[in-house]
Amino acid sequence: MSARHAATLPDGGAEDHDRLAPAVWNPVGNAVVAAADILVGERVLDVFAATGTGTIPAAQLTGPDGRVDAVDRSPAMLDLAKAKAEALALDGVFFHPVEPAEWTPEAPYDAVVSCYGVLLLDDLDAGMDRIVRLLRPGGRIALSTWDDGALEPFGDILLDVLREVLPTDTDQEDAGGAGRSGMAFVENCRKLASTDRLRDWLHARGLTNVRIEQFGLTVPLDPDGAWSLALGSGYRGLLPDDPEALHRVRSAFGERLGTAFVLNADSLIAVADYRPAE
Repeated sequence: MSARHAATLPDGGAEDHDRLAPAVWNPVGNAVVAAADILVGERVLDVFAATGTGTIPAAQLTGPDGRVDAVDRSPAMLDLAKAKAEALALDGVFFHPVEPAEWTPEAPYDAVVSCYGVLLLDDLDAGMDRIVRLLRPGGRIALSTWDDGALEPFGDILLDVLREVLPTDTDQEDAGGAGRSGMAFVENCRKLASTDRLRDWLHARGLTNVRIEQFGLTVPLDPDGAWSLALGSGYRGLLPDDPEALHRVRSAFGERLGTAFVLNADSLIAVADYRPAE
């Protein structure tokens, strides 16, 4: 029997993801929602909503007469987002534990937001094409991706450690697709990691009036924080669930990173309009 992967664990990395929300996810999430220019009463979709990075500020803007649908494949992530919405007494927020690329709403959206979420799509182009079509004509989409040089050398070190520590005969195909999902995240990050690449990709999806801004961010990470990033991001799909193997990866990874690592979290904030040809 092959080892399962950390992406299959019940909590889906929710607590680790949320631990970094104040320093990493929330600043960018607020910028994404601001770029979407959400109005009172609008319908909004948050793609790969995680623990509410975009959902909460979007719901605060739409008000009780609007609607925000938060979709994510991790029920544990959405449980944390729901708790935040309830604590703030936000109405009109709905949480759906489904695969975002397969979500079908009752009506089109005025805006779609996604805070690094599109990077988790197993099929980046096809998944995004379907999400774009959930917008009404004249609607807009706002999202964040990593900029060129972001997550370096964090990601490269993690990949090197995995190659060194895990058995070379580990079959990703036998791991229920978790390994493939992790590699899809890595490749998606690379594909969109520049202003020109992101703009061209959005234009290829049929979007117009693309505007992109760079969002500079550096985050000091101690060993626990660095490991939370590995567990609470798309890298989770690469990690083994076997406790002994996971411990070896964490030990080697922490040794390579050191105790005073500074994460390059530079991001791109993009917003574009959906105006299909009549």
